[in-house]
Amino acid sequence: MVDYLIVGCGIAGISFAENCLQNNKSFLVFENDSQSSSQVAAGIYNPVILKRFTGFHNAQNQMTFAKQFYKKIEQKLNVKFDYELPILRKFTSIEEQNNWFVAADKLSLHPFLSLELHVSKFKFIDSTFDFGKVLQTGYIDTKIYLQVYRNYLARQKFLIKENFNYNEINIKDDFIEYKGCKFKNIVFAEGFGIHQNPFFNYLPLDGTKGELLIIKSKQLDLDVILNSTIYFVPLGGNLYKVGATYNWEDKSNIKTDCGKNELLEKIRSVINCEFEIIEHLSGIRPTVKDRKPLLGTHSVHKRLHVLNGLGTRGVLIGPEMAKLLFDFIENNAIIPKEIGIERYRKYFEENKNIINN
Repeated sequence: MVDYLIVGCGIAGISFAENCLQNNKSFLVFENDSQSSSQVAAGIYNPVILKRFTGFHNAQNQMTFAKQFYKKIEQKLNVKFDYELPILRKFTSIEEQNNWFVAADKLSLHPFLSLELHVSKFKFIDSTFDFGKVLQTGYIDTKIYLQVYRNYLARQKFLIKENFNYNEINIKDDFIEYKGCKFKNIVFAEGFGIHQNPFFNYLPLDGTKGELLIIKSKQLDLDVILNSTIYFVPLGGNLYKVGATYNWEDKSNIKTDCGKNELLEKIRSVINCEFEIIEHLSGIRPTVKDRKPLLGTHSVHKRLHVLNGLGTRGVLIGPEMAKLLFDFIENNAIIPKEIGIERYRKYFEENKNIINN
């Protein structure tokens, strides 16, 4: 009998799979690439909300845990995908400068916000009011990370690339059967695909469409992540990942001219040098109404679990959320109420007559 069947091989699914490996648990991962949020994610890990200069709860612990998590994988797979780079927040007024310094004096934000203005002048960026520097930041090259880790799972015979059929789940008292195989547990980590999941589709995961561009510019010489109306992430070779848009209505992965034009307008408002579009990407972020993850176990079927709702902070919080769920299943650890799916119990009660039972 296999310990876990994991549905989804994005940031959430991989994080849980790695926890299984580190704890000697057997597993299989199903992935059909139907959702592309992880592939097109910016991959930035940043403990500060730069729009309002506020912090996230438990940010330092999440940052430390995530860095250690990714370092182990880099060493194991002999690959580089974690790039430590400061973020420069471009100020648009003296008021923003003042708000920055007020925030930097707060105990929770002091480790992350530099108390000195960054005054370096970039040739093709107007920076009248200079920049604030965010520390302990960087980005995960999600394209490389997912590709290399999936290849690793495939070599180990842990990855199955096909559509997952919910109708073939056969729930028993002591195990779950799926296509002739027996599993102790199923962990659903399918992102926006949760809407097709008859066991957890009552959860209020909205999904936010994001589009971004990969551009090339020989003139734009950035060795930091730039945050302004959009972000610029240097990828090397004069390439930059630039984004992103936020669309709460369109739930498709289709790239749009509207999204591209919005990005082009914002790019030109930040930089004044030549560039060319190399690639246009689009995906649906798994966002929740209260902007918190979804972790927990089905109210009726105690061997069915969910790991979802990582939103825009997946690379930062994914490793810790996966460990929380793993420890909850294996060691009866407690999932904090603010991220547990029990906070949406009333939605389950309202829909239980139409949920697969």
